[in-house]
Amino acid sequence: MADEAGDVGSTAAPTGRSFWGWLRLALGLAVLVGLLCWLGTGPFLAGLRLIDAPALAAALALGALTTVCVAWRWSLVAGGLGVGMPLREAVAHCYRAVFLNATLPGGILGDVHRAVRHGRDVGDVGRGIRAVVWERVAGQVVLVAVAVVLLFAFPSPVRPYLPVATAVVVTALVAVVLAARLLPHSGASRFTRAMVTAVADVRAGLLGKRTWAGVLVASALAVAGHLATFLVAARTAGSTAPLTLLLPLTLLALLAMGVPANVAGFGPREGVAAWAFAAAGLTAAEGVATATVYGALVLVASLPGAAVLLARRVRVPATV
Repeated sequence: MADEAGDVGSTAAPTGRSFWGWLRLALGLAVLVGLLCWLGTGPFLAGLRLIDAPALAAALALGALTTVCVAWRWSLVAGGLGVGMPLREAVAHCYRAVFLNATLPGGILGDVHRAVRHGRDVGDVGRGIRAVVWERVAGQVVLVAVAVVLLFAFPSPVRPYLPVATAVVVTALVAVVLAARLLPHSGASRFTRAMVTAVADVRAGLLGKRTWAGVLVASALAVAGHLATFLVAARTAGSTAPLTLLLPLTLLALLAMGVPANVAGFGPREGVAAWAFAAAGLTAAEGVATATVYGALVLVASLPGAAVLLARRVRVPATV
């Protein structure tokens, strides 16, 4: 059985050496350098100094909630695709992935590792990777849906542009669905086969009778956990703005985290938070401080993943 650290390295290395991997890292660094040149180190350090025991305890509790929900969602999707994953094992894998995402460049290497690892364990790497991809897609779709509703409901810098943006997204989704329905199912190109496989995966893994409700509930709870953590970060960083103002701003920062161009999670999140807080009548420094505290709290909440890595590494030599 391969050593866990070596497995992480072999999974992450090709991604890190690729052009797109380096480009994503460069973009994340560029955002951070731009913020440092604009605001200095003050906002980054000010929030970190205010982190206290209650904030850390809240982060650990909320981190446990979101990790279990993501693991539940993954277990459901993987089961629908025929590569079942027990919930207890999924929780351990997800904690490890969160820790790797929070400590390695790019912010996705933990998910890459759990996808490939699970695929190898079940003897079908392709399906294992697709299970994680669709699990992540489900989470992002629910996050976007929640964001659209709340950004419409509460004042925010992007509220005037939401109708147009929503119409564009809906039109694109309808076009994709129609294209998938019209494509021939046999003797087709690689693109067509990929589309057919994707449609089959969505039906079995996300929209199956035994999966869709659980995937929806798990995703909604995970989004609630992330939002609550961001609000804890805002209060910890010293923000006194009302929740009706903070909620849409934190949603924008969460959406920015979906951009895989960061340095251990830092980059677009802080940039969007700086812009959103300033555009809402607060200060860019307050936005950066909040996002920085959020990143620190997420790192603390991911520490059980480090324990999973260490336990795995200690256990492996005994089985060789």
